[in-house]
Order: sequence, then structure tokens, then C-alpha cells
Amino acid sequence: MNLRILSCALALIAAPLPAFAQVGPGAEPPVSDPDITPRAPTLPVITDDENLYEAFGGREGLVRIMDDFMERLVANPATRPFFEGSDKERIKLQLVEQFCVIMKGPCTYSGRSMAEAHRGQNIPETAFYALVEEFQKSANKFDVPFRAQNRLIAALAPMHRDIIDR
Repeated sequence: MNLRILSCALALIAAPLPAFAQVGPGAEPPVSDPDITPRAPTLPVITDDENLYEAFGGREGLVRIMDDFMERLVANPATRPFFEGSDKERIKLQLVEQFCVIMKGPCTYSGRSMAEAHRGQNIPETAFYALVEEFQKSANKFDVPFRAQNRLIAALAPMHRDIIDR
């Protein structure tokens, strides 16, 4: 793994939890299983960067990034097992929605909480870090500024608590 990515990821995992979104279009998705208690927000609120959505190219840019990102996830041996046999189009759509909402774009998230979506998948830390690295490669391919990438990753990083389970 790229040292820059690893150091960013490790620093971000130690970051405090951001506030959970309350109500409205950015409201957290409901969890239908009472045995699941999310430990991090699925839709963390980014309050300090009004231009983040534009830095990613708006919805069209997010779609391009997610198309490339999914190809990378399926090609990477560390992440492939978690995406084989999945509805990749639905996952890409929900990632676009999720990232759009987090970056204050004009979207609504239709997916499940991260805790519910990843329950029982036995995702190791290595696969999580590989996913982060592949996302940065896709963002770099489409010239998303490094600062914008880091701002989004900082907001998403606490989700590791609801994704990694071994």
C-alpha cells in the first residue's frame, strides 16, 4: 500500500466520530434489524467545505469515478471476493448517492446503513485499506484535488467501525 494512503487512513481511523445527520434529505438510513447498532454515521455531515461536490465533478463526476472504482475493486484480489456476485450497478448508484449527500450535493441516499449493509461479510482491515487505495486511484484518474479526496476520506473513515469485522 502506498505510504501516503496508509498514513492518511491510519490517522483518519483515530479521528473522532462526526455528528450523525438528523432529519431531512441527509437523514441516516433506518436500521431494520434491532441487533444492529451503527457505530459511525453512514451520512456524516461535512461542514467545512462548500465546494467539495464540485471538486468531484458533481453527480456526473461521481458516476465516472464510481464506474472506474468498481472495475478496480473487482480487479483487486483483496477486494474482489466482496464484490463478486453482487449487484455492482446498485452498489455504484448507492455510492454516488451517499457521497453526493455527504458532500452537500442535491441527492438523497436510498441505501442501508453501513452497519447493516456489511453485517456478516467478515471484511478484514486489509480489504478496507485496499478499497481506500483503489478509491484514491480512481479519484486521481479524474483529477480530483488531493485536498478534496482527503476531506471526503476523513468524513468516511469512521465508517470502518461498521465495515471491518475481523
